[in-house]
Amino acid sequence: MKNIQNYLSKVFEVPAEKLNMCSLQYSSKKILKHEFLLQAGEVCKYTFFVEKGLLRMYSIDKNGKEHIIQFAPENWLIGDRTSLYFSDKSNYYIEAVEDSEVLFLEHDFFKRLLEEFPNSIERNDLLLQKHVKSLQDRINSLLGETAEERYLKFIKMYPDLMLRVPQWMIASYLGITPESLSRVRKELAKKNFIAD
Repeated sequence: MKNIQNYLSKVFEVPAEKLNMCSLQYSSKKILKHEFLLQAGEVCKYTFFVEKGLLRMYSIDKNGKEHIIQFAPENWLIGDRTSLYFSDKSNYYIEAVEDSEVLFLEHDFFKRLLEEFPNSIERNDLLLQKHVKSLQDRINSLLGETAEERYLKFIKMYPDLMLRVPQWMIASYLGITPESLSRVRKELAKKNFIAD
């Protein structure tokens, strides 16, 4: 639980002596590779924090094609916020890409955190604004940037994932085919860009 404690201390400025109290609001589970934490049609009941390992969130369109929305390596949060907050059935799957240790944060975890530590409200607002900015940037990227530009952004956002996920997953996240990704990587290699 060291990562979550560091996260709460750094991001929300929770005092060290209060960190154990926060642990009452989450449980830890070992999740095997390919195991699901959420499937489409279910209501998301938790926000997931990755202590160790790697998760991915994706949807499947009517033609059966996967679209990866997000990866969550160590120290990342992941969950279907719409389903969690509005009790709607989820359109997404959250699956372990590697054997992982995941913390299941109760649906009201952050609400209780802010009640207990009012000084964290401003930090939480900043976190939410950064999340919205990230989503807007991702939409804009998918709509208006080249495959190469998207790939370079992926490397910047997820610098340690290149060797942890198969190429088809990276292509899915970028909204391109694996063949297109291969071409992008070859072109970048020609430009003396080291991507591996």
